[in-house]
Order: sequence, then structure tokens, then C-alpha cells
Amino acid sequence: MSAVPERRRLRVAARHQVATEVVALDLAPVDGPALPDWEPGAHVDLEVAPGTERQYSLVTTTPDGHWRIAVLREPDGRGGSVAVHEGLAVGDEVVVAGPRNHFGHDPARPAVFVAGGIGITPIRSMIAAAERAGTPWELHYAGRSRDRMAFVDELVAAYPDRVAVAAADEGVRLDVDALLAAPRDAVVYCCGPRGLMDAVEAAAAHWPAGSVRVERFEPAADVDAPGEAFEVELAVTGVTVTVPADRTLLEVAEDAGAFVLSSCREGTCGTCETPVLEGSVEHRDTVLSPEEQADDRTMMVCVSRARRGCPRLVLEL
Repeated sequence: MSAVPERRRLRVAARHQVATEVVALDLAPVDGPALPDWEPGAHVDLEVAPGTERQYSLVTTTPDGHWRIAVLREPDGRGGSVAVHEGLAVGDEVVVAGPRNHFGHDPARPAVFVAGGIGITPIRSMIAAAERAGTPWELHYAGRSRDRMAFVDELVAAYPDRVAVAAADEGVRLDVDALLAAPRDAVVYCCGPRGLMDAVEAAAAHWPAGSVRVERFEPAADVDAPGEAFEVELAVTGVTVTVPADRTLLEVAEDAGAFVLSSCREGTCGTCETPVLEGSVEHRDTVLSPEEQADDRTMMVCVSRARRGCPRLVLEL
């Protein structure tokens, strides 16, 4: 099961408009020790309203030791980004859990970074890590227009020979099929809209296993697909429950008195990851890699279920 992420009360020390509809927040300790180091690709859970958390990638640690995140305002989203843009001012205090990382970066291997829009946020820290390690890398950054692409000017200025910008309003399209046609001794890291990540995974399907890593902060397309009822044994508590077709395993386990850490309840954050002792899982999360899902060693109980034809799971709960 995932470790309990540390929760902190932080203060908004600064706000920066880094692109159209994108604001960066610098988060500082209210009191207590300095903020810890974190690995490139990590994210935090920001409490945007009582009982409601959203996940945002860490961009950098500022010279004064503050964590920086960047948030795209999405009026038609789930409400978190609007709350950040309209409700958080310098001096406000927020509750933050983490950092946690499901998008690990290997600084020892060459990297092909592919970012779409706000998906640049976790990749920005990976670029810095690759530079420190002296590892070859390249960035392919797509967006509607440069004014909407956070950090694009600084990246192009700093690395003009390694950053390729595909701005739609300039008539430039990112051709992932051509980019990934020939497998290389490199890892592809992609974050952005679902369509871009799906296209990258499809284009690199012939690359060696483990060559593509993606970071998704939106639910999988099949997260609400109809399911079947199944039985679950909670091995720690010794309770056996039935999960109806119209309820999640997490809801039923909570009703049975099991303590399950959770946050997003959409299969995007990884908080509720739980060891699977027996059974076959229909994975509906966007956290585990295809290889991890095939192993069936853990599952995200907020969205995943027993695979059709598997009547019973045994979980370490």
C-alpha cells in the first residue's frame, strides 16, 4: 500500500503569470523545517476546498527553498484550477500532501521529452536533472500558441538546439509517428492532453518495453464503464464484502470499516494503491504502467475492479 504522504500547511509566497491562463504559485513553509528535496516528475496534492484535493506537478524548488507549481485555468474542468486562479492570493495558507512520484525520471539514460500544454510542468524538472547529469535530451513541445505555453521562451532561449516548438497557430504540427518511428536507446517521457499521450504510446508501441513513460492527471476513458459485482476478502481485517456493479471497491471497503488512504477517487493520483494477494484485476487507473498492470501486484481501489470472469479478489486491507 502507498506510504502515507506527509501533509503540510504552506503559505502562498508569490504568484507569477507564466502564460495565458497559467499561474505559478511559490509555496513556502508557514513554520517548521525547510521543505524537503523531491525527485523530478513528482507532484503534490493541493487541498483546493475542504475535502477536495487536486494533483499538481512540482516545477522547481526556488532559490529560497519554496516549491513552485503551475496551474492551467480550466473553466470546464473539475473546479480545482478555477479555485486556485480565483481563490488563492499571496499570503493565503493551503494544505499540501506529498510529494509523491509515479513519473520517475532516469537521469542516466538519454531522454526524448514530449509535452503538450500544461504537461510541460513535470518535464521542466526532468530537463534540469538531465542537464545536471550531462545526459543527452531533446524536448518536443506542442501547444495552441506560444503565449499559452508555459516556460517556452526560457526553454528556447536556454536550449535553442534541443527544443522544438509546435505551435498550432504557426501552422506547426507535432508528428509523433515520425518522431518515434525508429526506436532509440532512450526513454520517452510524455505529459499533456489524453490524445497526445495516447498517440505517443501508439507510435512507440514497437519500442522496447519500458521505453515510454506518461503522466496522466485525468481519468482513464473507461473509468465509468459498466462493471460486474464481485467479492473481495480484506485480508488484514478478515472481512469479506461484495462490491456491486454500481459501486467502487473503495466505497464498499470504507463502509466495512477498512482504513484506505485516498485522494482523487478517479485513478489518477496513486494514493489508494493496494497490494493484490489473489485474483485478476481490471485496471482502470492512469498511474500504473502497462507492465505493472499486467503483473496484478497492486491496484487502485478507487476505480479498478475484478476482471470479468474473476469472482473474487483478496487484498491486503
